Amino acid sequence: MATYAVGDIQGCYKPLQRLLKNIPFRFDCDKLWIAGDMVHRGDDSLGTLRFLYDHRHQVTAVLGNHDLHLLALAHGAKRLSKKEQDLTRVLQAKDADKLLNWLQSLPLLVHRKGYTMVHAGIPPIWGITKAGELAREVHRALADASMAKAYFYGMYGNEPHCWNDHLFGIERLRSITNYLTRMRFCKADGTLDLVTKRGPLAAHGEYKPWFSFANRKTRDDKILFGHWAALEGRANTKNIYALDTGCVWGGCLTAMRLGDEQFFFTDCRA
Repeated sequence: MATYAVGDIQGCYKPLQRLLKNIPFRFDCDKLWIAGDMVHRGDDSLGTLRFLYDHRHQVTAVLGNHDLHLLALAHGAKRLSKKEQDLTRVLQAKDADKLLNWLQSLPLLVHRKGYTMVHAGIPPIWGITKAGELAREVHRALADASMAKAYFYGMYGNEPHCWNDHLFGIERLRSITNYLTRMRFCKADGTLDLVTKRGPLAAHGEYKPWFSFANRKTRDDKILFGHWAALEGRANTKNIYALDTGCVWGGCLTAMRLGDEQFFFTDCRA
């Protein structure tokens, strides 16, 4: 039995199937980890969700910002844009409730097999234990119908820019969500820049890639993450595994086998 961690699929169903065939993935015993952003911007988010749901007993996944956006649409907290027809097909599908309930049940962080998987990253001011505790706060909110609706209506926004243990309510949940699902650049104290989306060379002032701080509390932990396609799968940092290689932008879809850290790729332009 092998476990493979896969980066952002974003509705690219056919590349996912090619990748699993190339590995080759054994559906009778292998396990699949997904680092968030299973949907949005690709051409078959519905097919992707149905596939992952059908194999849910083999799948371990965390929520990404695009997955949360789909759920916010489903809760009426955001309006569909004309460019989101792929998500419209999910929302109008006959099995939408089943798929979306499964999606909403997923965590923001998984710590297992010596690895921690999260969509965007963990700020330098949090250790694995604290990140896990905070992720569970959001998970509990998503599991409560009334809290979930309030969460999605208050989820969008870049503030507060820096974590404070005394944050409470929706501000606290939004801050946790932004760190775990949207972060790229931050300061050593955790102050976020949620605007800059380019690669590491776009670092400016005290803002650096979240994983580049020598004294970050997770420096001895193995972290799997997606979200940052501009890295092109290269974090160049020990114990940091960048899995988003821009499939939806015509790049590759990437998987890493946890047992020996071997990488597998499929060209998404095929």
